[in-house]
Amino acid sequence: MNRLFILFLFFFNLMYAAADISGFWKTINENGVAQSIIAIYEYDSLYYGRIIASFDEKGSIKDSIYKPVEKAPGLKDSPYYSGLDIIWFLEDAGTKFKGKILDPEHGDVYKAELWRDGENLIVRGKLLIFGRSQTWQPISKQDLPAHFKLPDTKTFVPVIPEI
Repeated sequence: MNRLFILFLFFFNLMYAAADISGFWKTINENGVAQSIIAIYEYDSLYYGRIIASFDEKGSIKDSIYKPVEKAPGLKDSPYYSGLDIIWFLEDAGTKFKGKILDPEHGDVYKAELWRDGENLIVRGKLLIFGRSQTWQPISKQDLPAHFKLPDTKTFVPVIPEI
């Protein structure tokens, strides 16, 4: 009987665990235009999100962790966008992950909720009861130049920027 109960608890937890969100995601703005590539990675049982690259208006990579160009004006010392952790302390909260998300342009930090919708990732930033959601798509080989190598996220250590 004990084994059956333990097995039941195991499968019950699996049913209500959030789907994996780690990987590389293409952020899409409200006009349907790709803006950047974010790596969602795990570190010490929490998840973080780091900007890997950003796109120009034509969909080509204009800025990356290998050659950062643009800086985040809303943060102390204006660090480069590429290489910047903008999502912190995401914890599995059942069907969603909850933590913090940064608007690096203005230096604002919001509560964050992330969850999978099919193969896409829904990212919601919230302030009190107000919020805004974006749908991020998994990146494909067509999104990257032939010479672009995705970094190994297992080597990432979170760096929370100063606001």
